[in-house]
Amino acid sequence: MAFFQSTQNDDKPINIYYEDLGTGKPVVFIHGWPLNGNMWEYQVTSLTHYGLRCITYDRRGFGKSDRPIGDYDYEALAGDLKGLLDELDLSDVTLVGFSMGGGEIAKYFSLYGGARVSKVVLVSAVVPYMLQTEDNPEGVPQEVFNKITDGIIDDRPAFMESFAKDFFGVSMLNHPVSAAFLANNLTQVMNSSPIATLECARAFSSTDFRRDVLTINVPTLIIHGDSDKTVPIKATGEQSARLINGARYIVYEGAPHGLWYTDKQKLNRDLIDFIEGYETVDNNEVEREVADDESIDTSSFSSPIR
Repeated sequence: MAFFQSTQNDDKPINIYYEDLGTGKPVVFIHGWPLNGNMWEYQVTSLTHYGLRCITYDRRGFGKSDRPIGDYDYEALAGDLKGLLDELDLSDVTLVGFSMGGGEIAKYFSLYGGARVSKVVLVSAVVPYMLQTEDNPEGVPQEVFNKITDGIIDDRPAFMESFAKDFFGVSMLNHPVSAAFLANNLTQVMNSSPIATLECARAFSSTDFRRDVLTINVPTLIIHGDSDKTVPIKATGEQSARLINGARYIVYEGAPHGLWYTDKQKLNRDLIDFIEGYETVDNNEVEREVADDESIDTSSFSSPIR
């Protein structure tokens, strides 16, 4: 097993677990909450066959990485990402961030200027700002995040089992994932530190990335499902498409939050096409452009913390 040591905020170094498979252009996958790098197995097994080097890692507090009691803010998380890119001395990197992982990408660009990175993919990402505020009316009310925190503290297994149903779009009439998949998902989730689970939920729900995403200055692909109940598209994907200059924005019709699995073949093809520079759009995708009159006034955004 491979680890590198990351030191943030002058604290004790922690061990971050990673896997590095394949050869070719490097693609670094950043997992979502409350999972770990194993979630990307359906992308790694496909993309490595197309001549791409696929690198996954477990966020601090998750999977096989160390579980510190603190330092789960996005400055520390982006520092861990930088540590990985430096450790492997990567260049011409494509960063793929799912859900919470989109925040690491945005913060990495604002803190480190996007060093070593040539392309970005945001999949069901939490950026630019999840929380509903006066100047972010499409955001999620604080009460929703309070219920998440309360559910984790009260009965984490039961909460996560229920949370996964919305995550993957499971309903009485729709079963896009098997019972075995959901059981394995719960096992992966429960292997995470409860402290990290809580602290990262607070981080992705309260961090304002609106100025951070403005610093993303490389070709960017935004993919989001229009049936995402976990990270609503209007507060996230649509806003990121307005803020990131020249971003390509693809909406998966009917897709839930966990589209990396439910729509894995489509996502894999879009990733390969974007990384390799191809141009294709599926009939079940809607490629959207943001009109000039939909631009956002950025004067009220909070400044990135440095």
